[in-house]
Amino acid sequence: MKSTLLIALLALAGAANATGYNIDPSHTYPSFEADHKGLSLWRGKFNKTSGNISMDRAGKSGSMEIIIDTASIDFGHDKMNAHAMGEDIFNVAKYPTAIYRGKSFTFDGDKLVAVDGELTLLGVTKPLQLKVNRFKCVQDARLKREVCGADASAEFKRTDFGLNYGIPAFAPEVKLAIQVEAIAAQ
Repeated sequence: MKSTLLIALLALAGAANATGYNIDPSHTYPSFEADHKGLSLWRGKFNKTSGNISMDRAGKSGSMEIIIDTASIDFGHDKMNAHAMGEDIFNVAKYPTAIYRGKSFTFDGDKLVAVDGELTLLGVTKPLQLKVNRFKCVQDARLKREVCGADASAEFKRTDFGLNYGIPAFAPEVKLAIQVEAIAAQ
C-alpha cells in the first residue's frame, strides 16, 4: 500500500546549497507486500505519483513531499484493484491521495541512508522512516540535467492507519518498497 509512499523518497544530490528535484512519475512506483490469510503475499503498486525533493548534500539536510494517487492501485488483477479502491480498503472516493513528507535526512558520510518523515494514509498521519538501500545521481545527457534515483523501503502496520480490512485473518504488517527517480528542476 502505501506510501507510499510513497515513497519515495530519497533525497537527492545537490551542491552546497539546496537543489530542487521533481519526482519523475514515469520512473517512480511505490509497491508493497501484504498478507493474504497467511497463505501468500499479495504484491501491488501505485502507478501515479508526483512530488518534489529539496536537498543540500553538503549541509546534510532536505525535505520531500511524495503524493500517491491511491486510485492508481495495481495488483495486476482487475477485481482486486476495484475492491482495494472501495470503502473497506483505500476508500479512494474519500481519500484520493496518500502523502509522504520527509523531514530529516540521515547520512553515512556523503551517502544518504535514511529519511525520517510522516505518512498520511486514510486521513491518519504517522511517523515512518524510509531506509535508503541504494542512491545515485548522474548527469543525464538527454535532459542535460542531474537525475537522481533511489531504492527505499519501510515496514509498518496498516492497522495504525485504520486499514483494518480482514483482521485478524490477514496480518497487519506491510512491506513497502519504493523505486524513485527525480529530475533537477530548472
